[in-house]
Amino acid sequence: MATKLAALVVLVAFLAGPAACEGTYICFNGWLRLPSILDKLLCPRGSGTRREPVPSPSGSGLSYGYYSTSCPSAEKIVKEAVKKAVDENPGIGAGLVRLFFHDCFVRGCDASVLLNTTNSNNETEREGLPNMNSLRGFEVIDEAKTAIEAACNNTVSCADIVAFAARDASYFLSNGSINIPMPGGRYDGRESFASETDQLPGPFSNVAELNASFAAKGFTLDEMVTLSGAHTIGRARCMFFSSRFSEMNQTYAANLRAECSNNGDTNVNQDNVTSNVLDKQYYQNVIDNKVLFTSDAMLNSTETRTQVIDNADKPGEWERKFEKAMEKMGKIKGDQQGLEIRKVCWRVNNVGQY
Repeated sequence: MATKLAALVVLVAFLAGPAACEGTYICFNGWLRLPSILDKLLCPRGSGTRREPVPSPSGSGLSYGYYSTSCPSAEKIVKEAVKKAVDENPGIGAGLVRLFFHDCFVRGCDASVLLNTTNSNNETEREGLPNMNSLRGFEVIDEAKTAIEAACNNTVSCADIVAFAARDASYFLSNGSINIPMPGGRYDGRESFASETDQLPGPFSNVAELNASFAAKGFTLDEMVTLSGAHTIGRARCMFFSSRFSEMNQTYAANLRAECSNNGDTNVNQDNVTSNVLDKQYYQNVIDNKVLFTSDAMLNSTETRTQVIDNADKPGEWERKFEKAMEKMGKIKGDQQGLEIRKVCWRVNNVGQY
C-alpha cells in the first residue's frame, strides 16, 4: 500500500503541472505518467505483476433467462435496485457500467472486483491503481444480493448481478435506447489481486496500447472504439487529464481549469454536453477535441477516425454496436476452477460469518 500511495502522490504532483512531456514515461498500462528519472523506481520492468492466463469471450455455460426456473425474480430485483439508484443519482448508473468493465477485464466476469476479503490476505482489485477510491455502485450490488438471497438462497452469483446491473444501467441511462442481451450462469471467483488491475487500459494509452489491451481480451479495434463510448457518462479525476489542457479545445480547457482549480482529486463530467445520458455524443466530442483523456483524443487518429465519424453521424450505429460489445464483454471467462456462489459479495464464503 505504501508504494501505491507514493505513486499516487507523485502522480498528482506531476499531472498538476504543465503539459510538457519531454522525459516522461507512461507505465502501468497507461495509468501512470512519470518523469523518466522515476520510472525504474515506481514502474520497474518485470516488477512481479501477477498475470493470469488471458481470458477470452466464449459464453460457454451461459444462457439467456438462466434463472427463469431457479430464481424467476432475480433479474427483476436487480432492475428495480438499479432504477432506484439511477433515479436518485445517474452517476451511480455510470459507476455500475464501469464496475462491470473493470470486473470482466481482470480474471473474466467473476465478481473478483467486489472482493475486499479473501483467504490470501493480498490487496484485492479494489485497491489497484485504476480502482482505488474510484469505483462506485457497490451498495446497489449489495442491495440486490440481499433481496435475492431472501428470495432464492445460494442461487444467483454476484458476477451475474454485476452483469445484469450494467445492462439495466445502460438501459436507463440511454432512456431505453440500449437493450443489451445479457446471459446468466457465471460463478464467483475466490481470488482478487490489486497487481492484476494493470490489465485495464489507462487514460494515457495511445491507440496501439488500447488496441493491444482489448485484443488480449478478444476484442477487435472497432469494438475497442465502441466500448470507449462509455466515456459519455461518468466523472473523472483531474489528475488523469490536467497535463493536456494545452492540447484540448481551448474554451473547453479553460472551463476545465476552473473546475479543477489545481486540485488533482476534483471530479468533472467526462461528457460536458449530455453528461447523464448514455449516447453517441462522446464521438462528436472526440472530433471536436473536447475529451478528457489521451486515450480519448487518440481515437481521432488515422487508425480509428473512420469509426469515430460513423459512430457520431449514423443514427443507431453506435447503440447497436455497443449492445453487441457489452454482450461479448459479459462472456469473458477466466480460470473456472474453485468458483462458488458467494453469500456476501465482498468476501469469499469461508471468511468470517454470514
